[in-house]
Amino acid sequence: MNTRKTTLAAAACLAVGLLAGACSSTSSSSSAMSTTTSAAASTASKNIVQIAESNPDFSTLVSAVSAAGLVSTLEGPGPYTVFAPTNEAFAALPAGTLQTLLEPANKAELTSILTYHVVAGALKAADIMPGAVKTVNGATFTVNDTGGKLTITDGKGNTADIIQTNIIASNGVIHVINAVLIPPAS
Repeated sequence: MNTRKTTLAAAACLAVGLLAGACSSTSSSSSAMSTTTSAAASTASKNIVQIAESNPDFSTLVSAVSAAGLVSTLEGPGPYTVFAPTNEAFAALPAGTLQTLLEPANKAELTSILTYHVVAGALKAADIMPGAVKTVNGATFTVNDTGGKLTITDGKGNTADIIQTNIIASNGVIHVINAVLIPPAS
């Protein structure tokens, strides 16, 4: 197995294990992998919003999706691929940015930023290729593969690491990232 696939398999174990409370490391043992399979099956019956709501690391994302009025969209049939920033990623924004974005007067900008994290279709990690990726927002970001580590460069030149992959939902796939992506026009 090549380095990228090994890294992605370990990340998938971590992602699904964290959601289900099933594993605490990126172990590639057969027991961890079988736990991942059963955990993936249990998340596949939930939509993207339900999975995000069930994970405390996505509470800020859930609040932002709600403030932007995107809950019903992300509960819909999709399929969608969501590059989901963690609470820590939102906390790393400059002071006051998140609070400003959550104000009703800034709903359009918040919506633009959130839809910049969504791609039409269900892309598993193996389907994500280096290069430009068009988002639901209409803008593109760039995926980079450096020795099996996938990163995203946003419209402002910032980089987000894809830290967990292949959280399967009934209406798409979630990949966890460690930074908030900002579209070029924001």
